[in-house]
Amino acid sequence: MDKQSFYRDARGDLTGPLAGVRVLDATTAWSGPMAGCLLADLGADVVRIVPPGDPGLRWPPHLPGTSARSFAEETVNRNKRSVALDLRQAAGAEVFLRLVRDADVVLENFKPGTLDGWGVGYRQCAAAKPDLVFVSISGWGQFGPRHARPGYDPAALAYGGWQSLNGSPDGPPTKAPTFLCDDLAGLHAALSALAALHHRGRTGEGQHVDVALLDAILFQSNGLLTLGASEVPLQRWGNELAVSAPSNNYACSDGHVYIGLVLDSHWRALCEVMGRPEFASAPGFATNLERVEQRQAINALVGGWAATRTRAEILAALDAAGIVCAPVNDYATAARDAHVLARDMLQPTVLSDGSTVPLTGPAAKFSRTPTRVRHAAPVPGAQTEEVLTAAGYDEASLARLRAQGAIG
Repeated sequence: MDKQSFYRDARGDLTGPLAGVRVLDATTAWSGPMAGCLLADLGADVVRIVPPGDPGLRWPPHLPGTSARSFAEETVNRNKRSVALDLRQAAGAEVFLRLVRDADVVLENFKPGTLDGWGVGYRQCAAAKPDLVFVSISGWGQFGPRHARPGYDPAALAYGGWQSLNGSPDGPPTKAPTFLCDDLAGLHAALSALAALHHRGRTGEGQHVDVALLDAILFQSNGLLTLGASEVPLQRWGNELAVSAPSNNYACSDGHVYIGLVLDSHWRALCEVMGRPEFASAPGFATNLERVEQRQAINALVGGWAATRTRAEILAALDAAGIVCAPVNDYATAARDAHVLARDMLQPTVLSDGSTVPLTGPAAKFSRTPTRVRHAAPVPGAQTEEVLTAAGYDEASLARLRAQGAIG
């Protein structure tokens, strides 16, 4: 199928499948903004609440050719509107509760109890909007012995056991190179918000959703927590898989390639490609279970074949044989790849300073309600008057709130 065929029934009058859903994004750092980003990409009207004077994420590096725009701010806060509102002030909390009345979802990722202390926690918001979906993201959850502690992504990776199995088999425990816990918690928060909205549509009931970074990484650990509870010994595999062989990165003459096999038929095909058909059905090699036990010999065989060939030569031969393989790219190479570009995973976007950068596009594609990067991250607070005027505040009220420092 080509792209034009996939989108032949696309509508151009909607922001996405969540058009009409209103979300208040009262979050910081990454996990909460990521949940808001997902909902915004899907077409929801996500209104980001920031303190007056907040400059947005300033994490380096800055995007080249921009006026110090952070890659992080532009990645995670695109497709949103922004209101500068001080939730720590009684007047700011009052404005927030007024906005809640017209919202479907509230997202927050402060330490448990913080928003309650400001007068805008779940109970206060539910009193203003009884069918509200209120999603809380935190390091350790809303209850449990550690719930009141602060928590960041690497801490959850460490605490949950994930770091213990990451890295080289002979190296130390290693964190992920991305904000993995934050991203997974953001995904679970967005998915759970949609599930709660579905429940509300059937029953009229709102609810409080509790997402912990720790729970998200444990859930996505492929059953390893169950094995740990069963006292099954676990080991670090580096680039290999415990359940199949060969499955590894192999050095070739001009870089590395990944080769992964699960099916015995693919092993037989690989043996033909390597010119070693005698290993296709040899004892100790014929089945995946046998190869897992002989992984050192397998790696020596495949690695020796790959070492004398170029990546292009290896990939062409394995592609022709229907074997799973891929070049081991860096992000700069991936950003130039024809398939990545065809999938619209980089979308040129005009930023608030007038510069244009390629922002990472949404992952899911919708044939009827397409999604895209509609606009860049707004200047923090840029839509304050727009949103509050729509909520019923007149100019005199806005001026009073500004004088109090409640809005920016």
